[in-house]
Amino acid sequence: MILVVFALVLWALGWWLNARLAAGPQADTRAVQLLVPVIFGLTIVAVWELLVRGLNVPLVILPAPSVIAARFADSLTTLWADFVQTILKGALSGYVIGCSAAFLTAIAVDRSEFLRMGLLPVGNFVAALPIVGTAPILVMWFGFDWQSKSAVVVVMVFFPMLVNTVAGLRETTAMQRDLMETYAATYWQSFFKLRLPAAMPFIFNGLKISTTLALIGAIVAEFFGSPIVGVGFRISTSVGQLALDMVWAEIVVAALAGTLFYGAVAAIERAVTFWHPSQRK
Repeated sequence: MILVVFALVLWALGWWLNARLAAGPQADTRAVQLLVPVIFGLTIVAVWELLVRGLNVPLVILPAPSVIAARFADSLTTLWADFVQTILKGALSGYVIGCSAAFLTAIAVDRSEFLRMGLLPVGNFVAALPIVGTAPILVMWFGFDWQSKSAVVVVMVFFPMLVNTVAGLRETTAMQRDLMETYAATYWQSFFKLRLPAAMPFIFNGLKISTTLALIGAIVAEFFGSPIVGVGFRISTSVGQLALDMVWAEIVVAALAGTLFYGAVAAIERAVTFWHPSQRK
């Protein structure tokens, strides 16, 4: 019970400290903006540890962070193999193929009113299909290795990326397009000098949304067939063995990969769209 009380006190202290930092005179500085989420995250982990220890929560219900960390350290070889199979092969390849195909398709849709009226409604229909329905079919088509997971990711990221890119290419005003025509600009000159730069915030919005969809698609697809390696495969088998510490270790791998993936895309966005109001101080 002492650990539980200490956990509540620690939570209140962390809350108070973060509230002071977030509302203080240095709230807009980079240091405080980094410090607040770090303190919040460390507080959650510490409270989690204390509550699990204080309440004697069984391992099969919720392992303590220290147990997860120990399992993570002891299984680095296995976790790395799962990371390569699921994230680097399945998710990343499907992400690149799906987003590239969506971008090229968006250009064709932008040039054809028929495609815009015919393809986008179909895209909305396909995007609404549940992954648990499409993943088994694609696994049967493409086999049980990473290629089928890549195909699932392509299906998941294609239409969100397509819709965002098409919306971005139509962002410019009629006056801006008319001005390019008065300069006798060709379609591609207008595209690269006006419409593509204006569409960049929308394109990166689609890319950032697709980062999480790619990870979800690759991991969930492994539940429907996979070689004896992969994040989804390991989670599925570990749950059956009641090895919840291994399940949480794989969750940590997926969370770290997703954070780095999203952060990399966001960093590229800041470099490319530095002129946009959302990126200016």
